[in-house]
Amino acid sequence: MNEEVKNGIIFDRGPKNDVYAKYFIGQSYLSGMISPKDEVNVSVGNVTFEPGCRNNWHIHHDGYQLLLVTGGMELYQEEDKPARLLLPGDVVVTHDGVKHWHGATSDSWFSHIAITAGTPEWLESVNDNQYNQANNEGKRD
Repeated sequence: MNEEVKNGIIFDRGPKNDVYAKYFIGQSYLSGMISPKDEVNVSVGNVTFEPGCRNNWHIHHDGYQLLLVTGGMELYQEEDKPARLLLPGDVVVTHDGVKHWHGATSDSWFSHIAITAGTPEWLESVNDNQYNQANNEGKRD
C-alpha cells in the first residue's frame, strides 16, 4: 500500500509541497487540480504525506474543507476531540471556523483529495506529544 500511495494511486502525487512547507512537519506533496483562477470558489488538490508528516493546526474562515481519503492511513483531529484514523474511502467535512489538523500515521504514507473554500488561518504546529497521542488513539479504533 505504501508504494502505491507514494507513487500516486489515482492522481499524480505532484511535486514537493514547498509553498506550504512552513505549515507542515515532514514532507508533503501537492498536485493542484482546480484553483479559484478556474473561475470557481474552491480549490481542489491531491495532497500526499510521507509517514509521520502532518500539517499545523488550522482553521478555514468563510468556507470549509472536504477531505476524500484515497490511499494509506490518515489521522484527523479537531480541537478538544479525539483523533480519528481515516482509511481509503473515508470522507471528512470540516466546517467553517473549526480548528483541526491532519497527517499521516507514523508508519504509512497517505493521500487525500482536499476540496477547500475560504481562507485558511495557519496556527501552531502539532507537537510530538499531540501527534504520538493521536497515533495511539487512532490505532485503538
